[in-house]
Amino acid sequence: MSRQGLAKRPATYDDLVKVPDHLVAEILEGDLYATPRPSAPHVLAASALGGELLGPFQSGRGGPGGWWILDEPELHLAADVIVPDLAGWRRSTLPRIPNTPAIGIAPDWVCEILSPSTEAMDRVPKLAIYARERVSHVWFVNPRSLTLEVLRRTEEHWVVAATHDGDQVVHAEPFDAVPLELFRLWGRSAPGAA
Repeated sequence: MSRQGLAKRPATYDDLVKVPDHLVAEILEGDLYATPRPSAPHVLAASALGGELLGPFQSGRGGPGGWWILDEPELHLAADVIVPDLAGWRRSTLPRIPNTPAIGIAPDWVCEILSPSTEAMDRVPKLAIYARERVSHVWFVNPRSLTLEVLRRTEEHWVVAATHDGDQVVHAEPFDAVPLELFRLWGRSAPGAA
């Protein structure tokens, strides 16, 4: 008997918790995604970026403060369960970090570190969910091509606000108050350093 024409049931949180711990599990638009843990260059880029942002934006050391920056938070946004590589909330959006395993308030900024196994997922269903939830900025960091792509949400669509590559020192919104040294994301020394 053919199953053609039968409706597929949306994935549930019970389905998600059954995914082995060595995989990252997410529910996007009703579909369960399970992807391998990221490679070392991916983890390096995420760790370095978090390190660059925490001092000035979360702690206010050398910058304006006023943000929470978290690595791999579990977000529960409507029926979707998303785990971005990094997410940030202005403290006016999220005054305190909740004492819960997941956060149900959409971040103001999200960063996805692109890898071959996740790029399509990051750019299509996740980006659509971030737009629906009114996330104001999404960054795509690609450690293979050494690029940072900054997207800003308008009322109608995403706009590419900037693209940067290589070892530049940039001012990338919404964190443009402080320079970001891209070479650190790739595990490189400062240009011209011995």
